Amino acid sequence: MKSISRRQFLKSSSGAAIGAGLGAGCATTPKPVEVAKKAPAAVAAPATGRVIGANDRINIGIVGVAGRGMSHVQWLNGQKDVRITAMCDLYRPHLDKAIASTPSKPRGFSDYRKMLEMPELDAVFVVTPPHWHPLIAIAACQAGKDVYCEKPLALTPGESLAVVKAARANNRVTQVGTQIHASSNYHKVVEIVRSGILGPISCVRTGLALNEAPDGIGSPPDTPPPAGLDWDMWCGPLPLTPFNEARFKAGQHRYFADLDGSWLHEMGPHIIDLPVWALELGQPLSASAVGGKFVTKDISTIPDTLEAVFEYPGMIMTWSNSCGNSFGQAFQKPGKNNLTRRLGIIFQGTKATLCADYDEYWIVPEGDRLDGVQIPAPDVGKIPEHPREFLEAIRSRTLPSCDVEKHLPLAIALNLGNLSYKIGRKVHWDAQTGQIANDPEANALVTPEYRKPWVLPA
Repeated sequence: MKSISRRQFLKSSSGAAIGAGLGAGCATTPKPVEVAKKAPAAVAAPATGRVIGANDRINIGIVGVAGRGMSHVQWLNGQKDVRITAMCDLYRPHLDKAIASTPSKPRGFSDYRKMLEMPELDAVFVVTPPHWHPLIAIAACQAGKDVYCEKPLALTPGESLAVVKAARANNRVTQVGTQIHASSNYHKVVEIVRSGILGPISCVRTGLALNEAPDGIGSPPDTPPPAGLDWDMWCGPLPLTPFNEARFKAGQHRYFADLDGSWLHEMGPHIIDLPVWALELGQPLSASAVGGKFVTKDISTIPDTLEAVFEYPGMIMTWSNSCGNSFGQAFQKPGKNNLTRRLGIIFQGTKATLCADYDEYWIVPEGDRLDGVQIPAPDVGKIPEHPREFLEAIRSRTLPSCDVEKHLPLAIALNLGNLSYKIGRKVHWDAQTGQIANDPEANALVTPEYRKPWVLPA
C-alpha cells in the first residue's frame, strides 16, 4: 500500500499561511498587518533580555496563583534550575498562601504591571481566568519576558493575532498550556495519521460529553466581594459586574461565556489540538455552531449543548458537546456506560478510522482495506513535560511545540466557533487579512471592545 501523508494529500491547497489582522486599541474593525507566514525555528534574545547561562537559574513570575496557578507553583518549586521570583494575585489570601509555600520567598504583587517592571524576571506564567490572558501575555512580551500562557490563548481572533504579533515583535519564547500535547499517546496518533494508512481523511469528529444536569454549579446570589479582593481589577477589560462566588471560585470561569466562551474554549484546546496538529490543518475557511442552554438550570451562561463544524480544504472537522448526557458517541468503547466525562477524536479515512482519547487509541478498518497492511507501532521515546519544554526553550531560544504562532490555527478555529454561536450564523474566515468576509456585524466582534482604560495593543 502506498503511504499518503496528509501534507501530500493537501499540498496544493492546505491554507497553512498564517495571515493576520489586528485592530488598533479598541477598534472593532481589524486592520491587516504583516506577520511571518511560518513560525521561525528560533528567536534571539533582545537587548533588554538577560542571557541565561547553563548554570543560571531561570527567574519566573506567576500571575494567578489559585487552582491551576498553585499547581504550577508546586511544579516549579520542584525544578532545580528555576527560582520563583515573583507572584501576582488579586486576592490576598491566595497570594499569601502561594508565597508561604515557596522556598525562594518571592515578592508579592497585586498588579501584574508592577511585577513586569522587575529587570531580573526572565519569564512569566499567565494562569488567570481567560479574559485576562491576551493583555497580560502581550504586556509580558513587551517587557522582554518569555511567556507560558494557559489555555485558551484568547477569546477572539483579534486577541489571538495580537498575542502572536507581540511575541514575534519582541523575540519572545512562548508556550500555550495545552499539556496533553506532550502525551506519548498523542505523539503516536500523529505518526499513525501521517503514515497514510487510514487513507484520505474527509472528516474528523471531536467531542466532549459530561452530565451536569440539572443542577450544574448552582445559583448562588450576588454578594459583596470578600475582603482582600480587588474585584474591579479582576473584571479588568470586561464590564464591571456584581461579585458572585460562582464566577470567582477557582476553575468555574469555564461556566461563564464572557470569561471563557464555552467548553469549546475550555477543553477544545486539548481535544482539537490533536487533529489540527496531526493533519497540519492551518486556519479554517469557515466555522458554524448551534446550541443552547437546554437542560442545566443554574447560574452558568454557557451552552450545555453545542455542535460546531469547521471547514478546511478537502475536509471538515466537527465538535460535539453535551453537558446533559455523558454518552461518548463513537469514541466511547463498548461496555462503558458509567456517568462520567468522556472525550475523543475520530479520524475517518477511506481505509480505516482511528479513535483516540487522552490515554489510548484504536483503529477500526473499513472492511478488508487494511488486510496485509502493517499498522505502525510508533516508539516516540521520552517526551519532556510541557512546561519543561518551555524552560529548555528559554535557554536555547528555540520555539517549543506549542508556541503561540504554532498554536494560532487552533486558537482561531476555537475563537470562530464561539463567535459563530454568539451571532447565530456561519462565518467565513480570511486568514490573509485576519477578518471575517462579507459580514460587517460578525467582523466587528473579531476584536473586542474593552472597558476603559484597558486597550488591546495595536
